[in-house]
Amino acid sequence: MTSPAGADRAASRNPVGGHVPVAGGLAATGLAYAREIGAEAVQVFTANPRGWATPDGDPARDEAFRAGCAEGAGIPAYVHAPYLINFGSHTPGTVDRSVESLAHSLRRGREIGAAGVVVHTGSATGGRERAVALAQVRERLLPLLAGLTRDDDPWLLLEPTAGQGSSLCSLVADLGPYFDALDHHPRLGVCLDTCHAFAAGHDLAADGGTAATLDGLVKTCGEGRLRLIHANDSKDVVGAHKDRHENVGAGHIGTGGFAALFTHPATEGVPLIIETPGPKEQHAADIARLKSLRA
Repeated sequence: MTSPAGADRAASRNPVGGHVPVAGGLAATGLAYAREIGAEAVQVFTANPRGWATPDGDPARDEAFRAGCAEGAGIPAYVHAPYLINFGSHTPGTVDRSVESLAHSLRRGREIGAAGVVVHTGSATGGRERAVALAQVRERLLPLLAGLTRDDDPWLLLEPTAGQGSSLCSLVADLGPYFDALDHHPRLGVCLDTCHAFAAGHDLAADGGTAATLDGLVKTCGEGRLRLIHANDSKDVVGAHKDRHENVGAGHIGTGGFAALFTHPATEGVPLIIETPGPKEQHAADIARLKSLRA
């Protein structure tokens, strides 16, 4: 049985939380939901995830959210940038909007005290070579990173995808060229989605599979670059290239793959966020399951 002190150490090493709804207010809705599901960390959208709008925040609500996150032991917060962002697109309008959208997410992340902003790594559309798309990533994304100069600026966290189509980054090894294109900027990190990694071909369900994946990530990106984990099981088998999340332990990854996340050196201090199906009660159950694996 884990002692209270041991439980506190475990929570400090790996806070477990979830993506929370914020319609009605970051604090009033988002933090209330977080409390109800037992979240020790939160992720939010600050704009429509399937649109290009860049709405201004409300200073009073931002302050209420920051204050709520700072209460007690503290709740680390993260922003997920909109899904439409693609710095590898062959369409100039999409790339221009991607710059505006991510700049907005980074600014809103700073305003609400977020530790990081998660963005999908995108794809090389229009039949272009990866090298051409990565050169464009460098041209348009590096200036945004260069603007992260304040102590309260969030990290930019690259989230590899499940490997569909012409994805620029799905396997851990793909992060190497991406980091190279961005000069391994000191505010550049990684958000590892377990469902994406599994779908891309990393067998987290195999004995030693999670450890091997994390070893590869550190070798590719360097120590301290893993800043967030999206803890999602997979409805599909390893290597299926399908991004279909399942509840923790109910999919093809299974509980063993998640338990291994809590013991690897690369995950020291890294929060786990669920993005799993179901209503509030299911989210609470997923968080409770991860906490039991952590213990």
